[in-house]
Amino acid sequence: MRSWWTRTRLLALAAAVQVGCGFLMIIDLISEASDYRDNLGHAALDLAILAALILGSALILGELRRLRAANAQMAGRLRAASGAFVELLEETFTAWGLTPAEREVAYLSVKGFSIEEIAALRDARSGTVRAQCAAVYRKAGVSGRAQLLSHFMDDLLAGAELTPRRG
Repeated sequence: MRSWWTRTRLLALAAAVQVGCGFLMIIDLISEASDYRDNLGHAALDLAILAALILGSALILGELRRLRAANAQMAGRLRAASGAFVELLEETFTAWGLTPAEREVAYLSVKGFSIEEIAALRDARSGTVRAQCAAVYRKAGVSGRAQLLSHFMDDLLAGAELTPRRG
């Protein structure tokens, strides 16, 4: 996200500089209009430079619009994928018959929180969280956190919907 933001800001700055230079060229063309009768080559060069500045500005602004649209599209896809993943987690947790406490522990575990962090977040003892994790693993038919996470990652990477496993 940061690289997109930096690239966007640089493109906007480049466009602003080119537009500013274009305005300076227009002012220069107007101020020297009477001199161009004597030197058509200079007038043609100034007009070519102005045309290049306008074209460059248009290209940069077009790229800036394209980047913003692509970013908005990716953000939408990320929100949709995140929502779909949470929905699939909930469906799988229901199929496994997890209690509300086990669901919360499983969700936090999949997110990567340690047992101590989960205990602190849930205002519970780490022994309670360990017991809830063991119940989740048993109901999921896995031996630990790595296999629990692997269950979801395998399905995601395969592009398939999550299939509940029963132990």
